[in-house]
Amino acid sequence: MMLYPAMNKLTEYIPNRYMMVNVVARRARQIAEEAEATGQHLDEKPVTLAIHEVAEGKFDAHTIDTEIEED
Repeated sequence: MMLYPAMNKLTEYIPNRYMMVNVVARRARQIAEEAEATGQHLDEKPVTLAIHEVAEGKFDAHTIDTEIEED
């Protein structure tokens, strides 16, 4: 399966693939948690939504906290 949007579109905002995984995973968790808290049904998977947000330039390595929070 191909990644859509293409990786070169995503690397415009996050040039490092390792950081890309961190940013997308963190944002996907945020989306899932927000949907669960509000009881919202998501039409797409949180990871897909997060990838599209990165491709649209909404998030980059500087706009999302990728640190692991301890409880």
